[in-house]
Amino acid sequence: MDLFTRKTQKLPPPEHIAIIMDGNGRWAKKRGLPRTAGHAAGAETFRRIATYCRSIGVKYLTVYAFSTENWKRSREEVECIMALFEKYLHEAIDEMEQDHIRLKVLGDLSRISPELRALIERTAEISTHYDGFQANVCINYGGRDEIVHAARRFAAQCAAGEKKPEELTEEAFGGLLYTAGIPDPELIIRPSGEERVSNFLLWQSAYSEYYFTDVLWPDFDERELDRAIAAYHKRDRRFGGVKK
Repeated sequence: MDLFTRKTQKLPPPEHIAIIMDGNGRWAKKRGLPRTAGHAAGAETFRRIATYCRSIGVKYLTVYAFSTENWKRSREEVECIMALFEKYLHEAIDEMEQDHIRLKVLGDLSRISPELRALIERTAEISTHYDGFQANVCINYGGRDEIVHAARRFAAQCAAGEKKPEELTEEAFGGLLYTAGIPDPELIIRPSGEERVSNFLLWQSAYSEYYFTDVLWPDFDERELDRAIAAYHKRDRRFGGVKK
């Protein structure tokens, strides 16, 4: 452990960290490998970073794994990502029961295969038995799509006479989102050099702090996460108020 890591470990981590896992394809291209190799490397990075987050006291880790727009990619690449996710879920089931961790999948699951949905339901059932670190994986997720789904749910409740339009508040609307019951992320990290939100947690990120780095996701490590946490602690979070 180097001096930088020892210093940053004294800083309390954010309760909820979210990460846009970006740069897998470019990582593979730089090495003359197929994009699928980049996704495999990125999956291992997620596993390592999730373990590290849990060890330093992070309560929630949310990662952007597959967006509603990613279906536009080649069939081979989409199938690779889904196969990696299925493999991870199979392995995660044993780890969840052994380490008492929770796993939640966020997104529109209607386009996911029945076999994968069954695994997702299994992990959701296991998660109800534990109260500890929670990893959230966004699959077929889009921030705008999530808001539209929530709006439709509330409209349906109104049409059924269960709710009245004037009863809609920010808190009530938040309870209709995929992230219902999960606190908003304090820190959102995007590796790979891109500096945009890419339709990720649009509602939840209203007051999140962002950390951008040129490091490609497969090369993202514990030290880089420490840097992000250190940068977070330098921010002045006023939530629209005035500094005292």
